[in-house]
Amino acid sequence: MTFKTLSNFSLSLLVLVGSCKDQPSDKNKHVPKAEIKLDTLDSLKPTLKEKEEEAPFVLTEDNAIEFFFNYSKKLTEDTVKLTTNFGEITIQLYDNVPYHKANFIYLTKKGYFNNTYFHRVVKNFIIQGGNADNLETAEKRGEIGKYLLPPDTRKGHKHHRGTISMPSSEIDNPHMLASPFEFFIVVTKPGSYHLDGNYTPFGKVINGMDVVDEINHQPVDNGDWPSQNIRILKAEVIK
Repeated sequence: MTFKTLSNFSLSLLVLVGSCKDQPSDKNKHVPKAEIKLDTLDSLKPTLKEKEEEAPFVLTEDNAIEFFFNYSKKLTEDTVKLTTNFGEITIQLYDNVPYHKANFIYLTKKGYFNNTYFHRVVKNFIIQGGNADNLETAEKRGEIGKYLLPPDTRKGHKHHRGTISMPSSEIDNPHMLASPFEFFIVVTKPGSYHLDGNYTPFGKVINGMDVVDEINHQPVDNGDWPSQNIRILKAEVIK
């Protein structure tokens, strides 16, 4: 090999070695660390915070009186219209029987009386409503709650014809506590005063006694249940 050729070979080797030094090895290469940005974490969360669903309010023996006491203070309405398959009955509620008035309006606004029946008809005495043998009514009662109301018989109201009053519960009830889901309207002329002191009158019919009378004339089976369903199609508060 000539000197010139050797020199060129040496020069090429130096260039190659230098070139190799300038290139970092794969081990020394900078690999960016994987970063999790805060907004990436936030994006994994719901856009809106999910609120825990509150348990639905249910009336009980423990909270009913306090609830209706406070509810009655806010009431400005005192009139309810019942639409039946025989016509309309309009009832005005007494202001000085606050628990029973508040209860009736509350149930009306909750839609409880819709699609219930006048399920008991006693000739020349009363028509009784607020119950039904359908699943819908049972479910409504379950959602509203289980409670009774204390009698309020000393406000001077008597069971005149057209009076709406509340029957007492038939279950273990020595104090004649009222069954809040039902009511009866007196048909007797001039009234059924033997009921005074035992049941709570809380309003009176101001329009539709002819409808009440027609319902009272309907045929009934054993147990005073009407032979054909007498429906309360809708109950609504009139302002």
